[in-house]
Amino acid sequence: MIRGKVISVVQGVIQRINAAVWGDGTIENREFLQHYGYTSRPKAGAEVVFIRQGNSIIAIASDDRRYRISLENGEVALYTDEGDKIHLKRDRIIEILGGEKIIASTKVAEINASVSATITSPTVDVVASTKVTLTAPETEITGNVQVGGAMAVAGALSSATSVADPNGTMQAMRGVHNGHTHPENGTGGGITDPPTEQM
Repeated sequence: MIRGKVISVVQGVIQRINAAVWGDGTIENREFLQHYGYTSRPKAGAEVVFIRQGNSIIAIASDDRRYRISLENGEVALYTDEGDKIHLKRDRIIEILGGEKIIASTKVAEINASVSATITSPTVDVVASTKVTLTAPETEITGNVQVGGAMAVAGALSSATSVADPNGTMQAMRGVHNGHTHPENGTGGGITDPPTEQM
């Protein structure tokens, strides 16, 4: 076994590594084998371990104590030098931290929470453009909805309990109200007035 410090890593189908070894000397252009399904590219200054088999020297492991995060017994984590991490913590908690952005792309996505689900975004007082956006041709909510602030609707707003229109739109309700008349002054003489205030 030979220990050293990374000088540089060349990306490729198999990474190749250059390192300074303990004492005087370097190991250059050696394969860096990694576990299936996992890959990393260590930074210069990271520690690396080589094994020798005959005349062949291969890097098999690397570590970087400068950026490694602290773990409790039994925990597992992926981390970077920039502070991003996926941390499998105790008590079956998984913490994902992306300093700038987290992107998930797939055909079908499901989130199943047996107790509750929360999405938190800063208030508009912090950043004027801050908001939560759902972009879809149709969004369905199967339960009740409570809105703590104002609601703006660009299109028609329908209600199953609306009157006078099978589609139950708010516009239809306005039409019924704005178009109705009643006898002037209650005289019953056939003269009618529209409502004094329109919806």
